[in-house]
Amino acid sequence: MNLHNLSIAELATIFAIAATSVWFAGTRLAIYGDELSERLNISRVFIGLIFLATVTELPEIITTITAARMGNAALVLGNMFGGITMQTAILAVADFFVVRNALTSWPRKPTHALLAVLLIVLLAMLLVITFLGDVSLALNVGLGAILLSGAYPVVIAMLRKFDQKESWAPIDLPDESQQEVGFLSRDNHLDKTSTRSLLLFSALTASTILIAGVGLAMTADSIAEKTSLGSSFIGISLLAAATSLPELSTTFAAARMGAYTMALANIFGSNLIMLALILPADLAYRGGPILAEAEPSAQFSIATGIAVTAIYVVGLLIRKTPSLLGAGLDSWLVMLVYMGMLFSLFYLF
Repeated sequence: MNLHNLSIAELATIFAIAATSVWFAGTRLAIYGDELSERLNISRVFIGLIFLATVTELPEIITTITAARMGNAALVLGNMFGGITMQTAILAVADFFVVRNALTSWPRKPTHALLAVLLIVLLAMLLVITFLGDVSLALNVGLGAILLSGAYPVVIAMLRKFDQKESWAPIDLPDESQQEVGFLSRDNHLDKTSTRSLLLFSALTASTILIAGVGLAMTADSIAEKTSLGSSFIGISLLAAATSLPELSTTFAAARMGAYTMALANIFGSNLIMLALILPADLAYRGGPILAEAEPSAQFSIATGIAVTAIYVVGLLIRKTPSLLGAGLDSWLVMLVYMGMLFSLFYLF
């Protein structure tokens, strides 16, 4: 189907259906992930870091590689690096509307702080590469892309080893009983479901997110073009919001269940996968190292990504994060940086 031949009303209908599908599928995926965490004795941190983050990034992976094959390096890099700040801001939205106390007050182990710090290190490395330029190796693939993507399994292994150790533990934490009131209840029907069936349901849900997520991005692109917003700030915002909807739905569902560690790991893990995605994008792009095509707007987006991640590191280390109007002060600062990024991209770039 050629979406460009459809009317705006028809495109809006398809967009709404795809968005609804992604939302419900994301909610179910978080529930399945929480159940798998208990059955397979895997911490919620790694369910969010690997399972949820990978599935919710599937639409982004497809659209990024497609854009890279088309030779649109600016779209690839702008969408990827701008998406890091946007996805981190999803945690702030969840903190505003779902979480009791500050979101960063809940984790019992420092694994999230280590993950965020490692993410900052990689983002700083990425920023330096975009300023100095990437070195082309075989098949026009850049050395920086290889190093950044190769860091992904190393970070996962480090986190896995760290999470299994008995390390420092926080004190003065929120009362865990508070997270049970008003949150998404556990699906008791899953008790009668075998683990094999649960894995099958998870795979089907992941497929729904992939198909509907790609449909969201394609429909948003067509709507932006038909309304003459394809190259404008609003068009970019619509596309970014569409590709971030899977992360939004799973993060909200995890927070509503009180699985705050899974929600945090989902977002930080998605941002980590975004960096690992640079290598496949570089392989698909035939114009040389794709990081050499980074524009000032992409570099600015990387800098804001570092800033919002660092803000949450501070919140995780402070433990009893100060609150303002029911949300953590760190979440308010993250949202302020995100809004500042959008304002700057619109007026300065």
